[in-house]
Amino acid sequence: MTQTTLLNYEAPWPVYGIDWCKTPAPGQQLRPRSAFRLAISSFSEDFRNRIAIVGLQDERVLVEDDYTDYPDFVTLVEASHGYPATSIQWQPAAATSYAWSQKPPGAELLATTGDALRIWEYTSDAPPAMSSYVGRQPSAGGHRLVLKTALSGQSKVQTQSNTGAPLTNFSWNEKAPSLVVTSSIDTTCTVWNIDTFTAITQLIAHDREVYDVAWLPGSTDIFVSVGADGSLRAFDLRSLEHSTILYETPAPKTASSTTSSASSGRLPTAPLLRIAFNPADSNYMATFHMDGSDIQILDMRSPGQPVMELRAHRGQVNALGWGSTDQPLLATASDDCQLLLWDLSAYTNLPHSAATSPRPTGPTGSGGTSSGRGSHSPRPDAKKRTVTDPVLAYSTQTEINNLCWSPQIAGMMMNTGHSTAPGEWVAIAMGKSVKALKV
Repeated sequence: MTQTTLLNYEAPWPVYGIDWCKTPAPGQQLRPRSAFRLAISSFSEDFRNRIAIVGLQDERVLVEDDYTDYPDFVTLVEASHGYPATSIQWQPAAATSYAWSQKPPGAELLATTGDALRIWEYTSDAPPAMSSYVGRQPSAGGHRLVLKTALSGQSKVQTQSNTGAPLTNFSWNEKAPSLVVTSSIDTTCTVWNIDTFTAITQLIAHDREVYDVAWLPGSTDIFVSVGADGSLRAFDLRSLEHSTILYETPAPKTASSTTSSASSGRLPTAPLLRIAFNPADSNYMATFHMDGSDIQILDMRSPGQPVMELRAHRGQVNALGWGSTDQPLLATASDDCQLLLWDLSAYTNLPHSAATSPRPTGPTGSGGTSSGRGSHSPRPDAKKRTVTDPVLAYSTQTEINNLCWSPQIAGMMMNTGHSTAPGEWVAIAMGKSVKALKV
């Protein structure tokens, strides 16, 4: 019996936001298919956008059998979102054991950004009702998705409306899941306590729009951000009077040159769109430029220039993300209709035992950085490496807009006697289609 390595879902609208649940549903450890739930959001240029949670119709779709004629994923519940969600995320795994003051024990939290930071409560306290038709199932059988709050504080930057500016992205703290930091087009980042629905602090982070933000793994104080000014900056909530510029977009380069050259006609700063830490060694981060086809790997101990550049895409990069193993793969997706997986462990020399990297002691002045205490991974050579050989390439028929990783999913035994192997999955969004691939 062959195990399924590809799962499909067709949405009724173009999909942009996508995230894989971090834990099985509460009380459903005996229903392992709840580890296969995705949160997705639509993108349409109007006020009729939707978010939805989709899940496996049946565990048996994970093995090739008589279920190949049925959809893999079905809609469990959906809700109206108004403006498009710029990001949608499930609660971190630590949220299941966190002492929330207001969340019901059986509920799971989701968050979205757009015109505000919205916190949603999802409950699935009953098995889904059987449907007599194939395809999208209505929100039946106890699945409920309820808006809990919408947070949109007044901006430090003067605006005509005196309301919060649109939010571009957010990062949910995995160690303290009540902390969420958002990035905005008004140049600010805001740290929220979503348990008390209050803003802890707001700071002007960049000279132009801020496009992405990420907590340093294992830290509740340090986060980084990227933006339209072409810089990657680090902030420490304990000393907000200083920030660290870890990287700035180099001078423009011509198509034929491999080093930066100020003679090109391109704008001097290409915006940085995304930033993601390697969860196994938080010294390393991945980012990419707007309209760029290369991915830059940066090291917090070697600020100023990338230590690696990944070159294999033939169109602009749209999304990236790291897996969750001890030596995680990096996934990148592009307008060239390709999902590429990169194994960088040979270049970073990460030992197998280094599951985490101690956080830095904190950013110092602008342009400087502090090294990690007792860091397991050696500092890389100052010379930038160019990597052109991904370990896996998956081609599609259309541009890939976004991607997300599953956590490590345990193998499951079915009552038919079939079993599935443990492992990770990568989900990609393209047009109205979502595909999940077993890695």
